[in-house]
Amino acid sequence: MAILAGCVLFVVAIAGCGSSDVVLNKEASTSAIRAAEEVGASGISSASLYLQLAKEELENAQGLAEKGEKEEAESMLLRAQADGELAVALSRSDTDKKDAAKAIERVQLLRKENQLSKERK
Repeated sequence: MAILAGCVLFVVAIAGCGSSDVVLNKEASTSAIRAAEEVGASGISSASLYLQLAKEELENAQGLAEKGEKEEAESMLLRAQADGELAVALSRSDTDKKDAAKAIERVQLLRKENQLSKERK
């Protein structure tokens, strides 16, 4: 009886170790998706596409993990993480472009104001 209990405990321990890798990668994927949502990726067309892909890949990974297809699930989680991170980068790039455009507009406005003040003198 003790041997049977030991075998069951051993199998449970091994199964637990096998699934912990998937959980760790899932955390990285969900963090990337959360970061993309926080920087407003859903409001930027190019970034929203990758955010949606990341969410779908995360769901697919969960389904694969439930079926016991660990390697495929881990691969899908890595894809979800990469697409989430790409959504963040695209969001920041878009924000940087908008900030640069605003700065250019301010410079042009200041130049016009400066020109008008010179003409008045």
